Amino acid sequence: MAGVVEAVGAALLKVVVPAKAAEVRDVTLAELDEASAGQSGDLVLGAGIATPDQALAVIERCAATAAAGLVLKPPLSVHPDVTSSAAARDLTLVELQSHGSWAQLVWLLRGVIDRAAAPGSPETGETGVYDELFALADATAAIVDAPVTIEDAQYRVLAYSSRQDRTDPARVSTIVGRRVPGDVIAHFRSRGVFRKLAKGSELIFVPQGPDGTLPRLVIPIRAGGELLGSIWAVVDGPVPDGRLRDLQGAASVLALHLLRLRVQADVARRVSADRLRAALRAPGRVGREELGLPAGPWRVVALEAHSGTAEMVHNLALWESITRRHGWRQPLIADVGDVLFAVVVDGGESPGSWLWMERLIHDVAAHEPGLRAASGSVAGELTDLPRSRAEAAELLALHGSARQRGSVLRFEDVWAEVVVHRVVTAVPQADLLVGGPLPVLVAHDRKHGTDYVATVAAWLEQQGDPRKAARQLHVHPNTLRHRMRRIAEVVPVDLDSPRTRLALQVQLAALRPGS
Repeated sequence: MAGVVEAVGAALLKVVVPAKAAEVRDVTLAELDEASAGQSGDLVLGAGIATPDQALAVIERCAATAAAGLVLKPPLSVHPDVTSSAAARDLTLVELQSHGSWAQLVWLLRGVIDRAAAPGSPETGETGVYDELFALADATAAIVDAPVTIEDAQYRVLAYSSRQDRTDPARVSTIVGRRVPGDVIAHFRSRGVFRKLAKGSELIFVPQGPDGTLPRLVIPIRAGGELLGSIWAVVDGPVPDGRLRDLQGAASVLALHLLRLRVQADVARRVSADRLRAALRAPGRVGREELGLPAGPWRVVALEAHSGTAEMVHNLALWESITRRHGWRQPLIADVGDVLFAVVVDGGESPGSWLWMERLIHDVAAHEPGLRAASGSVAGELTDLPRSRAEAAELLALHGSARQRGSVLRFEDVWAEVVVHRVVTAVPQADLLVGGPLPVLVAHDRKHGTDYVATVAAWLEQQGDPRKAARQLHVHPNTLRHRMRRIAEVVPVDLDSPRTRLALQVQLAALRPGS
């Protein structure tokens, strides 16, 4: 945090309440109507906070999400209640000087964070491509005499010019969130911007929109007919033809950089997946820092699909896109064998946590009914990850037979099914059905068309309660009692013996593994 404040400069920022050292991973705006304020490692900007009560509420949420710090303007930044609350929660409170612009602070912070986060190892590519993108954004801004952003084909911000003096709320939100907000996308879609971007290479001028959205000049970036991204410039009005030609030339140069960036991202993704795959297969080979894992404990979640959606689930790049779209900045996903696995944090509810993943799976399953996911038990150490992975894979295979239905299973909730499954799969079925009443009843049912095996199973499952067992079989209780008397005549059954009941339940599980 101190490094970020120092990089921006004392002319704009100063620390009012110091706290424990925290890494700043991203910047976000405080939303007063949200239940949380940012994510772990976020520097939260209180641009819309107007009262001490609002500031106190945001501080509470920042502390709950382990945000890196909160930025406020005076007089709120020095209000006694605000400073004491931040100090009590060990939250760094930073003051933006009265003359400072929130928009100016956004692009300054973005520049500091983005450049610090640029990949630096030969395994993940060249750092220069990121610096060059920002330099090209500045050069493009000079050509059009307007602030610009460079976005990829999914409308995620890759770079932006240092000139952001002529901006609107949409531009600030885009730079802070690294993605164009939904309402802004709806505005541009209604103007046909994205349809034109997808089909052609012509420059697009978008007139001024609602809520103070300024005009935009949109320049497609293409290579070999494929849309790689776009340049978005906040302009005052139509741009002269000479500058438009220069902009098209800049787009051609940017196309080469975006192609390099795509290759670099593919390499980084493969390296990350290989490391995670090794950690899931064997304990202790890769350290937590190398894996990019947050502090544990963790869970390993297995993902699978049926009904024709297997291709979607096994597409690592697509699942990375889905999880990133829902806020997980660095998804920890890799395929091992025929199953895709994600490693999530067991605690909290922020993106990348188990509760967050559970909600995401339910949301995806609403549109893909065949989707299934299963979580292994908690892994307290890195050496526990292979065990959690094996449990998740085993549980996923049992999804059809587990008594708890739904799109998501958790190991702790269905451990009993796992135990029984391990017992019946460890011994051949023929060796388990070697004695006792069950083989006799199986033969009797086949010869006479009776339902004695199902009757015994229901009796055992309902712990000898004739009404509940009859309800399970959809018969009258007197019918069930009659069947139990007939079973005793066919073969002796000591249902009062706990060991006999256990043995019968194991035999039934082996006889009907899919029940």
